[in-house]
Amino acid sequence: MSTTVESNVRPDYDHELQKIADYVLDYRIEGDEALDTARNCLIDTLGCGLLALRFPECTKHLGPLVEGTVVPHGARVPGTSFRLDPVKAAWDIGCTIRWLDYNDTWLAAEWGHPSDNLGAILAVADHLSQQRIARGEAPLTMRDVLEAMIKAHEIQGVLALENAFNRVGLDHVVLVKVASTAIAAHLMGANREQLLSALSHAWADGQSLRTYRHAPNAGSRKSWAAGDATSRGVRLADIALRDEMGVPGVLSAPQWGFYDVLFSKTSKDQQLKPEGERKFRFPREFGTYVMENILFKIAFPAEFHAQTACEAAVRLHPQVKDRLKEIERIVITTHESAIRIISKQGKLANPADRDHCLQYMVAVPLIFGDLVAEHYEDDFHDQHPLIDQLRARMEVVEEPRYTQDYLAADKRSIANAIQVFFSDGSATECIEVEYPIGHRRRRDEGIPILEEKFRRNLATRFPAGRCERIHALCKDQAQLEAMPVHRFVDLFVI
Repeated sequence: MSTTVESNVRPDYDHELQKIADYVLDYRIEGDEALDTARNCLIDTLGCGLLALRFPECTKHLGPLVEGTVVPHGARVPGTSFRLDPVKAAWDIGCTIRWLDYNDTWLAAEWGHPSDNLGAILAVADHLSQQRIARGEAPLTMRDVLEAMIKAHEIQGVLALENAFNRVGLDHVVLVKVASTAIAAHLMGANREQLLSALSHAWADGQSLRTYRHAPNAGSRKSWAAGDATSRGVRLADIALRDEMGVPGVLSAPQWGFYDVLFSKTSKDQQLKPEGERKFRFPREFGTYVMENILFKIAFPAEFHAQTACEAAVRLHPQVKDRLKEIERIVITTHESAIRIISKQGKLANPADRDHCLQYMVAVPLIFGDLVAEHYEDDFHDQHPLIDQLRARMEVVEEPRYTQDYLAADKRSIANAIQVFFSDGSATECIEVEYPIGHRRRRDEGIPILEEKFRRNLATRFPAGRCERIHALCKDQAQLEAMPVHRFVDLFVI
């Protein structure tokens, strides 16, 4: 009889953790494009959070865990009067940012919304700035926030390029947690050992399942999952700053590490992945690529794989609005990821279910010529049975070229096409849209509309004078970057 004794030689930190830590600590951001895009990302993200405050299902989650709690130098939640500890503030900010599925998006082998990390970044930066002022020290500035956003985007986005967590059944918010942990720890003053420790604990956590994003279990957890992840990042950073030891082999440890436990099998057939596919791949070095190429949701509060389909439907609206009862068939030509993630048949149970249904997001603008957040609510859906009648007449077809161009590094398209056929044998033209208005290839067209979106969102919460002050500040790159973080957040407090 033989026994195997495990080696107890403590390893170095996994190479992947060191790669992230060294980027966070050492990379210097100099490019104007990344900083300018980060400024636009900041205003869009904050605006999405303000708009979400109109929805009670979102606001019921906000505020201190214990009513009446007073937090010295507490972080503020934009659009509210809450002053919270940074962990809960990160949760609240992240929840509002993500609630309406209207903030930025990154699409690759994995997808997600890198601006979710602003929950951690803004909560920590606001809290630290107030602390520093109280001690007579210089506060953090909004330049620090913009740089933190760029790095958080890069960590989440580069990890997503060729590593499909969805293929093993894990939700993309694992990448929000990892990025938020790294950036929060850095803002809080972590040294390299502390930063590595924090990152290791982010991977050691049990990870969220994608169950709440898919039929028949889709629900509102998907709207607060990123807030939960970014707040966990702040908590883990705080633990590491207390010199808690890390887990150096958290990814690579045989049998017990992340790769063997959670990344070795495909979720569909539970077959072991080849050895070479069990480790993260980094197809490019960390820099500013993700922020520069980020996708803005400018026109529609809709899951991003459907953005071009919504645009095509709006363009078709004039051709079909007077013939809706004559529609016999609607053909949606799309890419593989859209089919896998958001193509649904049957009853849709709630707003979170509807804003992740390709067919629903096409039917509404075909009928009404637009798609806004209120169109997902139960009252609106129940008043318009024609939406589901049109859904029942839809065919969803994959176009291999769309799938290929979706993953191509020089394109990153998100193409959809729609054609409507009528009972008399006639048909509309086939409307194809390859790049949404929020794509880098359409920046000149998109940014003025994004700024107008920000104006509208500000007006849902603040009087006109304050809206103008905030908007003017956010248009001025140099003035914004120089502003102390706590003074910036002051402008968003009610």
